[in-house]
Amino acid sequence: MTLSDWELWACARQQIVRHGDDAAVKAAMRSDQLLAEGDIDGHRTWLAIVDRIYGLSMVTTDETRH
Repeated sequence: MTLSDWELWACARQQIVRHGDDAAVKAAMRSDQLLAEGDIDGHRTWLAIVDRIYGLSMVTTDETRH
C-alpha cells in the first residue's frame, strides 16, 4: 500500500503530536525495524515520514506550510 503525499504529511504530524521532539527518532527506529524485517516498502514509507517530520520542524510560527 502506498500512501499519498497528504497521508505522509498527516502521519508526520501525528508522530510529532504523539512523540514531540523524539518524533523523528521514533520514526527512524520504526523504519529500521521494518528494514530488518525485510519490509522494504514500509521502510521507505517511514523514511518519507521522517523527511516530512524534519520539514514540519523547520516551519516557524510565522510561516504556513501547505
